[in-house]
Amino acid sequence: MCDEHADMEKGTGVVKITPAHDPNDFEVGLRHDLPIVRCFTYDGHMTGAEDVKAYEELKASGKLSENEPEVLDCGKYAGMTTDEARKAIVADLTEQGLLKEIEPLSHDVGTCYRCHTTIEPMVSKQWFVKMAPLAKPAIDAVKNGNTQFIPKRSEKIYFHWLENIRDWCISRQLWWGHRIPAYYCEDCGEMVVSKDAVTTCPKCGGAHMKQDEDTLDTWFSSALWPFSTLGWPNETEELKYFYPTDTLVTGYDIIFFWVVRMMFSGLENRGDVPFHTVFIHGLIRDEQGRKMSKSLGNGVDPIEVIDKYGADALRFFLATGNSPGNDMRYSETRVESCRNFANKLYNASRFVLMNIEGYEVSLSLPTELKLEDKWILSTLNTLCKDMTENLEKFELGIAVQKLYDFIWDCFCDWYIELKKTDLYSDDATAAQNARQVLVFVLDKILKLLHPFMPFITEEIWQNIPHEGETIMREQYPEYTEALCFEREAEDMQKIMKAITAIRTQRNEMNVPPSKKAKLYIATKAKDTFDHGVEFFKKLASANEVEIDTDFDIDGAVTVVTASAKLYIPLNELVDKEAELKRLNKELAQTEKMLAQDEKKLNNPGFMGKAPAAVIEKIKNQAEREREKLTLIKAAIENLK
Repeated sequence: MCDEHADMEKGTGVVKITPAHDPNDFEVGLRHDLPIVRCFTYDGHMTGAEDVKAYEELKASGKLSENEPEVLDCGKYAGMTTDEARKAIVADLTEQGLLKEIEPLSHDVGTCYRCHTTIEPMVSKQWFVKMAPLAKPAIDAVKNGNTQFIPKRSEKIYFHWLENIRDWCISRQLWWGHRIPAYYCEDCGEMVVSKDAVTTCPKCGGAHMKQDEDTLDTWFSSALWPFSTLGWPNETEELKYFYPTDTLVTGYDIIFFWVVRMMFSGLENRGDVPFHTVFIHGLIRDEQGRKMSKSLGNGVDPIEVIDKYGADALRFFLATGNSPGNDMRYSETRVESCRNFANKLYNASRFVLMNIEGYEVSLSLPTELKLEDKWILSTLNTLCKDMTENLEKFELGIAVQKLYDFIWDCFCDWYIELKKTDLYSDDATAAQNARQVLVFVLDKILKLLHPFMPFITEEIWQNIPHEGETIMREQYPEYTEALCFEREAEDMQKIMKAITAIRTQRNEMNVPPSKKAKLYIATKAKDTFDHGVEFFKKLASANEVEIDTDFDIDGAVTVVTASAKLYIPLNELVDKEAELKRLNKELAQTEKMLAQDEKKLNNPGFMGKAPAAVIEKIKNQAEREREKLTLIKAAIENLK
């Protein structure tokens, strides 16, 4: 027969058809009304005369359904395994001169993930659910907005599956699972479907009833999860309260396996959608970007990761960089950095605990707040608003990154350092106020972080002043107008940017922090920078600070920011002659290395014989040397 399934570009363009043992051939058979003929047994051996006889006897007894496939007598090949039969048939064709050519082809063949043997398809009698009446309400529920997908593009998978759905085969030949509630009379062949066990045949009165040995498809059982776990079919209080729920979180790879089935099962059995939002996350792939699988052996045992780095580190890694619907790669290095972040938080918390020990400290803020206090409180307040907005949009990765930056940079690296002056001063009021603000901010940090790092946050929270039994029952921090200090936050940012610029310049000049120097600050925001004098002394290695609207200073290193011009006398930073000598020596060495690399790159013989990786390495090396020369020359020019 002629059929579009045959590929005219492959081989002869002629294809044998085995409708009982190939999904595509089965479809061809339906189109052309071909008989469905089974040619091997359930244990993978070719059928023979005895199998045909057993089939005829069952058919004559009336115990076979109308659609039961015929059985073929495979003659001399009967009893062979399918693999043995293939080899025997090829040998016979060759011997008889009927084989024109053998051509190696690559094609997809299903194999068992455990033993890796080929899976042989076989038509068989199965149970199905008629899907057309169930699919339409599930499609309408999403189109009407009763359930929404995040990201929205995931709806395409959902609609494509439902709009092209076929009747669902729900029976499985497995040892474990919910058994099909169907019973067969071994006397007359009558079949009964019942919720309760059937012991007597309703047709012949026989007592030899046997339950179907097949089990329900795993997804059939899973589809009942949203309501069967709540007491359904009884109208329990839990069912009334929790159904429908708010959000389902799942991967895109099981939208058609699980999400679709929960949707139409919930609509059919409860008359309402099971959830209002479906948040789709991506898959965790290995470091090479491959899907983790048993066959590849590239899976990561989470228990081993937790034993090494902690559950919080693994959990935080999975949230960091996460975006709706997109895959992410597992990286042990990133898990380790998340562990380091937990250590950073723990050490900062220990510092706070060490400094409040022996003092009465509550979670209320002091009445007197300094510039740096208003900056950290206002920044924290903005963080609460931003994180809430991100979480409501399911932007977990963005929310976590903002929190990470605030804890590591703002709280640990800046605020704690800024408050050490007050904590260790003789001013008891200033010290107590510093303790109050530190505890207040730490408490809010722990609550913001708790959903992402539940264990370490609970541990720390239990050791700081608190009310309540556990942090997980605490109110999640919210934005409040009372803690909005925009002007003060901007002023503090000006001081911090100036300190950062000074430290960067000193670092480029290889000036150690212990080398103190006078600092001149020319700025129109004198009142603002007056608040930062002690900060410049502590964090910018200034032994003296002078602030005015303008200065005229020769022989000084100049650092410019958006709000100030900063001068540091050069002779206070470095020994000019010694530094010039060092820089000129480094300049000569770098020029020599660059000349050697450029000589190789300009040599046709070398370029023609050297491996590509070696050439690329030298090119990169030469580029770095050119950049270094530019920096050295600039440093020399600054010293002249």
